[in-house]
Amino acid sequence: MVVYDECMKRLNKSETTRQHILDTSFELVLHKGFVGVGLQEILKACDVPKGSFYHYFASKEAFGCALLEQYMANYKVRMEQLWQHSEQSAHARLMALWQAWIDDPVNGSWAENCLIVKLAAEVSDLSEDMRQILNDGVHKLTQRLALLLKEGQQEGSIPKHIEPLKTAQVMYQLWLGAALLTKLSQDKAHLHLALETTQQLLKPIEE
Repeated sequence: MVVYDECMKRLNKSETTRQHILDTSFELVLHKGFVGVGLQEILKACDVPKGSFYHYFASKEAFGCALLEQYMANYKVRMEQLWQHSEQSAHARLMALWQAWIDDPVNGSWAENCLIVKLAAEVSDLSEDMRQILNDGVHKLTQRLALLLKEGQQEGSIPKHIEPLKTAQVMYQLWLGAALLTKLSQDKAHLHLALETTQQLLKPIEE
């Protein structure tokens, strides 16, 4: 039993250190990009030796893959937490997501803290594994949006004439573009326009 406890302590410490590296590095990569952050900067920010880094990650690319996998997993959790108020209509929950892209009192603007916006173009030419993680994450996200749109159609809060999957893809493309332009202009007007456009997309057809 003592041996088992010691093994568990070592495992927990190991996982804590790995998590610390990922959490601390997130802000660095978010602001400087993947290529813009060197290994020495990561080691200094995390206060870990190079040997420890390579114990948890075989390479900087492997670290990047782990960072993106964690980001996509956390994004899904945040989204589901935002939608957990099942008494709200699907339309209301969908608009709450896009409002969070503009401003979230807990997590800040989702658009301004989006690794997909920051890294999509950069890593697509840099790492096939990282590109695939982001691409799969975006695919799952749009599938989930489509599911919510279908739910809204069944309850009557989303118009019947829209195609859920296509509309989900168009909305995500709209918001991703708006987030990119917001970063470029340092002005949230693009996000507010995206919100207006989304509301127009979801309006019923007038007879």
